[in-house]
Amino acid sequence: MSDAISWRTLQPGQRARIRVWDRASGELRTVHESAQRLYEAPNWLADGRLLINGDGKLWFLAADGSSEPDLFDVPGLPPVNNDHVLLRDGTGVFASANDHHIWHVPFDGSEITRVTSEDGPLHFLHGVSPDGTELAYVRVVPQGQDPWTAAALHLIGADGTGDRALTTDAGPADGPAWSPDGQWILLNTEQFSTVPGHAQLARIRPDGSELEKLTADERVNWFPHVAPTGDVVAYVSFEPGTIGHPENRSVELRLVKWEAWDQPTTLVALHGGQGTMNVPSWAPDGSAFAFVDYPIEEFDAQ
Repeated sequence: MSDAISWRTLQPGQRARIRVWDRASGELRTVHESAQRLYEAPNWLADGRLLINGDGKLWFLAADGSSEPDLFDVPGLPPVNNDHVLLRDGTGVFASANDHHIWHVPFDGSEITRVTSEDGPLHFLHGVSPDGTELAYVRVVPQGQDPWTAAALHLIGADGTGDRALTTDAGPADGPAWSPDGQWILLNTEQFSTVPGHAQLARIRPDGSELEKLTADERVNWFPHVAPTGDVVAYVSFEPGTIGHPENRSVELRLVKWEAWDQPTTLVALHGGQGTMNVPSWAPDGSAFAFVDYPIEEFDAQ
């Protein structure tokens, strides 16, 4: 990432729509729409607010759409990207910033702290363990022509200690997120494919054992997020042949039962990808999840 251009912006004629999918009814509702600011990656707090990023900052938004985004002013925090995950107890958030480090940001206004200490590697947070003691992040070492092809998953203590590799295969991996019981970490990985970019979903134990492929289709599957109820997983599915998780693509949000990985249901097709659902976005009771799409002019995002 460049420090000069440290956050994404909307294209001419484009909008950012923050939307909610209701599990009971299957209905979609738009809770906020902006033609000025590109918002990304909703988290869902227990108090009924969403936490999103836009213009390098964090914002709160009522999940029912009853208010405008409210800036979460955090002195000393570098511009943030779309990798931020809440502590389950609601006391704060861990956020990846564009200094390539992970920061702990309490909601009570107390001092922020930088979790990662090693300069050089890039740190992109995606998961926080249910007990809040460990973080799962994507580690990228910027060397070679395409360092992203060697992206690996690491775990680190919330206090910055005990950094260790979770995946060691050369195939790039991303999107680690814990199951609610703490027994598994879900991820997307190219380890099982011979075609560049063909990421599929997998799961692995937090100790690095029992890596298991879960999906096996022609699409490119990213960012699995388990519902707090533990029975279903939502994820972003790109078209075949996609490399990485680019922005402004035709994607699908899919839902799959925990033990029926070969039977996904497409919930909505949309224009998005990067920023749509990078981090856990389920409501705390598992009744809904939030996401962002980015329609351009006449594009029908359904």
